[in-house]
Amino acid sequence: MKFLRSPRATPYLLLLPAIVVILAVVLVPLLVSFWTSFTGYTLTKPATLFQFVGLRNYQRLLGNADFWWAFARTIMFITIALNLELVLGLGLALLINKITWGQRTLRTIMMFPMMFSPILVGFQFKYLFNDAVGLVNNALFDLGLIHEPIAWLVEAGLANFSIIFAEMWMSTSVFAILLLAGLMALPKEPIEAARVDGCNAWQVFRHITLPFLMPFIYIALTIRSLDVARAYDMVKIMTNGGPAQRTELLWTLMTRVGYQNSQMGMANAMGYISIIVSIAFTVFYYRKLTSARAFMGGAQ
Repeated sequence: MKFLRSPRATPYLLLLPAIVVILAVVLVPLLVSFWTSFTGYTLTKPATLFQFVGLRNYQRLLGNADFWWAFARTIMFITIALNLELVLGLGLALLINKITWGQRTLRTIMMFPMMFSPILVGFQFKYLFNDAVGLVNNALFDLGLIHEPIAWLVEAGLANFSIIFAEMWMSTSVFAILLLAGLMALPKEPIEAARVDGCNAWQVFRHITLPFLMPFIYIALTIRSLDVARAYDMVKIMTNGGPAQRTELLWTLMTRVGYQNSQMGMANAMGYISIIVSIAFTVFYYRKLTSARAFMGGAQ
């Protein structure tokens, strides 16, 4: 009691409500989900919450073909989406950086897609790619490019393309904004010196602009890798994992196993494997970020 009355206890007492909220909202559910990943917990049988099965859920996942297909699609989705968003975002940032009039307006407009929720974007592109009334097929018909509807969300390859396209539309602006900030912070003296020495535009970009932007690129990749690895809303709305689970990712598979099949222990095991994948991408990009910063520090 003496400690609680002392001035040293004041910071802890002020932080106590936040600590209690964090424990209740984050830590407790995290510990419960971690425990259930080692149990045979089934939603329809509450008593199974205390049925400890060790690593059985994880061992079963190793031999589960649906899990490995979803895992491979998730890795492919992360790789393709991040690289395309990076290239397009870098191109947008370079173009907008060259504009001297109306740049603030363009920066504001560029932020609009990232303000939409993934659910809203999913409904929007589900309508656009609808084979019967979708605007994409109607436009292609009017242009004379097709003579029968394209089943964008029914054929597996096209469905995956449609989801990646929607993801790119929503999130390319994240890369563009961060890289534009890097371009605006780029010192002019090295570029002017390189031009005086006779370097062309590509050489200036390759040896000066791009190395300076690498820390910003890896920051954007780190942020986006966490979001893309947890992709759920857009896939759920656009295809619901179909056709025949050909667009199912780890998080959509988790919800199907956990809530439709009631196998919550197995679903939580998938969740922690997904967390490991997210951490692996984050650590990889963070190390790249550290190396890029060290390179820039040495260059300076």
